[in-house]
Amino acid sequence: MKKLIIVSGFMSLFAGTTKAQNVTEVLQPAYHVVEFGFRFMPTFSAFDMTTSSGGTIKGEVTLGYGVGALLAVNLSNHIGIQGEVIYNSLSQKYKDQNLNREIKVQYINIPLLFALNTGKSNPVNLNLVIGPQIGMNIGSSITSSGSGNSDTLVTVLATKKSDFGFAYGAGLQFALNKTRTIHLATGFRGVYGFVNISNTGQATSGNSYYILDRASVRTMSAYVGITFSF
Repeated sequence: MKKLIIVSGFMSLFAGTTKAQNVTEVLQPAYHVVEFGFRFMPTFSAFDMTTSSGGTIKGEVTLGYGVGALLAVNLSNHIGIQGEVIYNSLSQKYKDQNLNREIKVQYINIPLLFALNTGKSNPVNLNLVIGPQIGMNIGSSITSSGSGNSDTLVTVLATKKSDFGFAYGAGLQFALNKTRTIHLATGFRGVYGFVNISNTGQATSGNSYYILDRASVRTMSAYVGITFSF
């Protein structure tokens, strides 16, 4: 009789443990398939510039910014794909003799990224992303200040309408609610452009010159944003 009581007690304990595990599994939020969000991206860029004397200098690393939205599809708790639409305003400052110049180039960038996650259903998720990026130039301008011998020359800023590059990055997502459908996202994004964006196909007049010398878009950004999962 005593042996039967001991066995019965052991079975009850095992059954209680199993029920507790089941309850824990039910309470653990599952990952959500669709994710939508917004981001703000302070962006650093640098270009190679041509001076009025024909030399080439590298401009100062200059802070610009980007804003955008993303739409992601999580194929599992650890793998997903995401597309983004980002507006980037890239600026560049440099000095040519006594003139201070600043160029601005604006892009709409569309990266398509493959994402690896430590766990979309976790309270904190580390993600890595890589993939191609297509860029569309929507405007460029140049301003000059100061005075010098080169102010009699006309600087020509000519850029191509499209760009193509490789985007990569890493980030952290922090769940803001119990169901883990709202996340604060922070991280890093880099872009390595493959295309020479300077458009120097047409000849310039005697008192003008192209300011960009075989420039490619190479940027580094931080980002902060919020995402919503469904």
